[in-house]
Amino acid sequence: MLDRLTQQPPDALLALIKLYDADPRADKIDLGVGVYRTGQGDTPVFGAIKAAEAKLVAEQNSKAYLGPEGDMGFVHALMPYILGDDPTRGGRIDGMQTPGGTGAVRLAAALAQRSGISRVLMGTPSWPNHAQILADLGLELVTFQHANADGSADLDALKAALAGAGEGDAVLLHGCCHNPTGIDYTPAQWDEIAAVLGNSKVLPIVDLAYQGLGEGLEEDAYGARVVIAAVPEALIAYSCDKNFGLYRDRVGALYVYAKDSEELGRVLSNGHALARAAWSMPPDHGAAAVRLVLEDKTTTAQWLDELDQMRTRIRQVREALGQAGSAGTLDLTPYARQQGMFAMLPLTKEQIQALREDHAVYMAGSGRINVAGLTLGNLPKFIAALASVTA
Repeated sequence: MLDRLTQQPPDALLALIKLYDADPRADKIDLGVGVYRTGQGDTPVFGAIKAAEAKLVAEQNSKAYLGPEGDMGFVHALMPYILGDDPTRGGRIDGMQTPGGTGAVRLAAALAQRSGISRVLMGTPSWPNHAQILADLGLELVTFQHANADGSADLDALKAALAGAGEGDAVLLHGCCHNPTGIDYTPAQWDEIAAVLGNSKVLPIVDLAYQGLGEGLEEDAYGARVVIAAVPEALIAYSCDKNFGLYRDRVGALYVYAKDSEELGRVLSNGHALARAAWSMPPDHGAAAVRLVLEDKTTTAQWLDELDQMRTRIRQVREALGQAGSAGTLDLTPYARQQGMFAMLPLTKEQIQALREDHAVYMAGSGRINVAGLTLGNLPKFIAALASVTA
């Protein structure tokens, strides 16, 4: 039976990593891998996480199972940051831990499907794994254009997609720091989106994977909060990969906003059943570290400071790109207005190959770049390389 399986293509980013590692040029630039990097090119463990891990090692007295819901102390500790001063909305919101943001998106889609959803609306381009998850579940994907040519979000395309949707449909929205474009909806646009959803039967699924890396923790949560205020029910998939630096520890959560507390219990019971069948229980270590960070005022302040430093560095790089004005035929000014770690460059495959072969600049074949891979030191080389391949 197994001989019927066909060979699958290798992961393109993993292949890019190998090419980058094999490149002997000292001035090579890696803009492919989606992890935050300091100005020195490092992806460090947060000091606040290290402090929490030290406490965890000293005080944790068991590795026994927690159950499919995971560490509920972790789940609840995050809620004020995501949802504000009334995080449970009168007992209508609760959540469960998941293996990273990917696990949260997968569980949200599976839960939506179990409730009767058969189609999911999604702006493109989007994070590639979104479409893969939906396809694996057998959900129909309905796409619409996410961005305009001027680097702004295409609100009209989203509204048109929602106008053609109804009961049995869900819409998947990036909460902030859109991956791969960096093009977010403005607060005014989120207000319009919320109003449309409030008059619709479409189920909102908000993927909030980069909170704190755009304009700030509060600002980045605006979209999710205004949508929840307008609709009777919604799902929020959350990731701690970037804003706690816990990539390989797989730390995420799924939050359910239900019509009432009774429905909330039923929905979460289905979430627990789906999780039990998929991964039994999520990994504990990273979530426990986040919980300990947020339970202590000192480590919370340390985490907020570290997150602020990350956001400031990303903003500095974006502003420097914008100030450069142009590179060859590319207008760089829109990138200063965009948010988060990622941006899309409108380059051909041949231009991307030339950047890699002639200038040692590595990026995804789609044109997505990790802005955090740039520094004020390597930015002039990057801009010159862009000018060379687009001249």
